[in-house]
Amino acid sequence: MPSHVVTTAAQTYTCTVRNGISAQIHDFLPAKAGKVFVVTTPDVHALYASRLAGFEVLHYPGGEPNKRLSVVEALADQMLARGADRSSVVVAFGGGICGDVGGFLAAIFMRGIPVIQVPTTLLAQVDAAVGGKTGVNLVGGKNLIGSFHQPHAVLIDPTVLASLPPREFRAGLFEVVKHGIIASPELFAIMAKRADAVLAQDPEVLEKIIDESVRIKAGVVSADEKEGGLRRILNYGHTLGHALEAETNYSVLLHGEAVAYGMLAAGHLAVRAGRLDAATAAEIARVILLYGPLPPVPGVTAEALAGHVYKDKKTIQGQTHFVLATAIGRTEIVRGIPHEDVVAAAAAALA
Repeated sequence: MPSHVVTTAAQTYTCTVRNGISAQIHDFLPAKAGKVFVVTTPDVHALYASRLAGFEVLHYPGGEPNKRLSVVEALADQMLARGADRSSVVVAFGGGICGDVGGFLAAIFMRGIPVIQVPTTLLAQVDAAVGGKTGVNLVGGKNLIGSFHQPHAVLIDPTVLASLPPREFRAGLFEVVKHGIIASPELFAIMAKRADAVLAQDPEVLEKIIDESVRIKAGVVSADEKEGGLRRILNYGHTLGHALEAETNYSVLLHGEAVAYGMLAAGHLAVRAGRLDAATAAEIARVILLYGPLPPVPGVTAEALAGHVYKDKKTIQGQTHFVLATAIGRTEIVRGIPHEDVVAAAAAALA
């Protein structure tokens, strides 16, 4: 299976896609690594304890509500009590939330130590583990405290996906669809035409969609490490998706499901803005919903979502920057969209 190199000013590293690689962490440690601290959740640890033998294991409680500074501080205290120093290494072994927390812990512990990302969910494998974004949430919004901290390596093991609940697997597929919409008509076509094989985790198809997603993410991050330009396209669907997560207190939707709602809204917004034809927007919506169902969000209003948008990191000097598709494989960053259009697009996605 393939590898993809990410080259940034801060770090050059390899994202390796290989069956069984999650059992080979020792092979990817820095040459002079000290103690290795694995940040994982109790349920993931129970599944893969044998692969983590010999490492110090730190249990993250799991879930978006626990993705807070106080939890990171508690993990750092545990590291210190167990003898961590500047030669220590963090391994983030779990889903995207675990990767964000483990990466942020590594970014700030003694002003920065190496982290190896071992993502165990599809969403984390194709998106969150690649690119060095780390952070935790505030009550007012997602990932508002964080740091760019590029990993030492990313180890992607497709075999671990067999243990995922179906809903978790489908949530990751929405991020794969996103990559197709923003950068790869070929990937979008696979997701449009081979849904049965994708949902059945056909090994050949699964490898193809993971590889293509990682290739896209690695290329974008290499060109724009800190989201100054091109990397913003990866936020497609995330502006209203993050708003929906915040409005539901991070307790109703998985991240990929929120992004799916956000992509539906982005399609309506692009049509209203004259950037995308209605037929293509309808095909985007059809493909997204192939991997549903999306959980209902009763009681959430379009006005409330629009209010959250203005607290988003992509809002600068009062103007929110939206990533809109102009065709399959092409996007545009648009700002200054009228408030009423944002409300209407959110309402259409929720309908």
